[in-house]
Amino acid sequence: MKVLAFAGSSSRNSINKALVKYALSLVSDVEVIWADLNDYEMPIYSVDREKEGGIPPLATKFKEKITEVDAIVCSLAEHNGAFSTAFKNIYDWVSRIDMNVFEQKPMLLMSTSLGERGGASVIELAANTFPWFGANIVAKYSLPNFNQNFDMESCVLSNLEEKKLLEQQVDIWFEKSNQR
Repeated sequence: MKVLAFAGSSSRNSINKALVKYALSLVSDVEVIWADLNDYEMPIYSVDREKEGGIPPLATKFKEKITEVDAIVCSLAEHNGAFSTAFKNIYDWVSRIDMNVFEQKPMLLMSTSLGERGGASVIELAANTFPWFGANIVAKYSLPNFNQNFDMESCVLSNLEEKKLLEQQVDIWFEKSNQR
């Protein structure tokens, strides 16, 4: 099974990327295709830019990554209660190619943050809007207080209760992904 993995963050030391890596370490027999948002920097989306220059090739390249996989694992950074600018811009451009952005691929949707809510606002935003753009969200997980619950050095979820919750969601996602 091919899996597209990405963090909705442009940070080189993204805590969301660490969470995705950890989640994927819980499954075997998957080929992981990583998408680093920094490799998809494009002009900020606007109707005028689209009319003048068309769709940037990088948007098409990101969409092709979605097409070539069987499932998706992403963890979204929360910026002021919403998507990071880096992710939102890619999402906006790709949706101009095809409104079915995520192509009904089984998705494990996650978020984390340094605070107690664990990116709850962005995961709720995504859960409410992604289905309009072809998302098949089969499992969700939000990790609060990242620094207290995750060991970045060893890339391991150190809180046993949170570990169990994530494992349950990964199992659900993996099972649904293999039913395709």
